[in-house]
Amino acid sequence: MKIFLTGASGVMGRSSIDALHRAGHDVVGLARTPDSASRLAALGVEPCLGDVYDRAAMTAGMQGCDAVANLATKVPIGAQALRPGSLKAIDRIRLHGSKVVTEAARRAGVGRLVQQSLSFIYADHGDEWVDERCPVDVTRATEPVVVAEDNVRALADEGGVPVSLRFGLITGDDPNTAWLFRRAAAGRSIGLGEAESWMHVIHPDDVGTAVVHALTAPAGVYNVGAEPVLRRSYVDTIAAAAGRTKGGHFLPPWILRLGAEKLEILVRSQRVSSQLFSDRTGWHPIRPTLSPDWFDDLVPA
Repeated sequence: MKIFLTGASGVMGRSSIDALHRAGHDVVGLARTPDSASRLAALGVEPCLGDVYDRAAMTAGMQGCDAVANLATKVPIGAQALRPGSLKAIDRIRLHGSKVVTEAARRAGVGRLVQQSLSFIYADHGDEWVDERCPVDVTRATEPVVVAEDNVRALADEGGVPVSLRFGLITGDDPNTAWLFRRAAAGRSIGLGEAESWMHVIHPDDVGTAVVHALTAPAGVYNVGAEPVLRRSYVDTIAAAAGRTKGGHFLPPWILRLGAEKLEILVRSQRVSSQLFSDRTGWHPIRPTLSPDWFDDLVPA
């Protein structure tokens, strides 16, 4: 198959390029700059110059493709998330970019669209398991994610196959984890929320394999990630990988008040199950359980 990929230069995009190539697929990657296009070409990707708001460029690039995977994001890293307007760029990508990508796919005659989404949108469920039937909690911070799913779902009205993947928190060799890793190595606090609450995480390598399996998934919304992990274990595992022997530390509660809705979605207790995606596609994570080796690429040589 030939797959058109947005966000091709990012963490999810690079993982997907590798997994798609290993599965025997060809990849067309959206590139915002000539330099980015050159880097994609070096990876064996056919570059398409444009961005997620350039419907004409994407429609042309999608010609002859069998599926589109919209992985475009712009996540603020670390303390940047607390700054006013820090979510403006990523919210625009989700609210408007996802609609343009869907329109381009429709115009190019591409019937399958895979949309990157987040499991953060579920309500806090304490120790209870969370599956795709559970309600989402729509706030100003989660609304753009929900809208992106709705924009893609519209493809079904014309016989298309929209698939939204609600990923857990990407944890491994990525900018946000690298920021936490440096803080933990320096003995600084990295934990948010209640230590005994649940998190949904996914290693970057498993993002790519999930995108490959989504190419054969029935239309729908799917949770995708490793086994849920207690927040205390998450913090301690990063701290141990960073060389700390006494575990990690949690940030004070007033930080949550400062971050308001931006941080509130990151502290919900979500014991998320990915069983439905596994049952329907045969996908299983390469990294099923959080462990210190998830952070090997962050350890200085």
